[in-house]
Amino acid sequence: MEKPVLYYVYDPMCSWCWGYRPTWQSLQEKLKPVVEIQYRLGGLAPDSDAPMPVEMQHFLQQTWHKISRQLGTEFNFDFWSLCRPRRSTYPACRAALIAREYGKEQAMYLGIQQAYYLQAKNPSDDDTLIEIAAGIGLDKAQFKAALDSREVRQKLLEEIAATRALPVQGFPSLVLAAADRQMPVTLDYHHWQTSYDNILEHLSSFSNS
Repeated sequence: MEKPVLYYVYDPMCSWCWGYRPTWQSLQEKLKPVVEIQYRLGGLAPDSDAPMPVEMQHFLQQTWHKISRQLGTEFNFDFWSLCRPRRSTYPACRAALIAREYGKEQAMYLGIQQAYYLQAKNPSDDDTLIEIAAGIGLDKAQFKAALDSREVRQKLLEEIAATRALPVQGFPSLVLAAADRQMPVTLDYHHWQTSYDNILEHLSSFSNS
């Protein structure tokens, strides 16, 4: 019997994904013997060179504060004064997709989160992504060429379309696939045990059906 698959659906620039990170890391460790974990990109915001509207900037800053209060997550609010925010996450998604080919998707994901939330750098900018890629051991020239290639752009659009066909309600989301069925998994930002128990319940129902 094939091992069940747990899809972790995310966007590298999703602030709630950053808040969920510690719980997700714990959950991943517990689930290694139980399921195969696959990362899937959802794509929050398409490519854009336009400045982020002021209202959106205020909303996201309030979201950061909310996550910090609820989960104790660290944010560097200097980002909003040092960078030129854009509502554009597809470049960061493409960076994660390229890194996946080298087995470094999670390293790229963490690098983007740390640059964005801790170092006040903008992952909507290619220069930031190229710097992160070099930092995790990818070839700068190859990465830069791939980042804006037609092939990688198309690959991302195909993954986003496939991800949106999953039963997800936003980012992050967890979806369990087994026995030709896909089930959303309860996500708890504070306790890994909640999702773990829900996954075991689903697996039990799959085996009994």
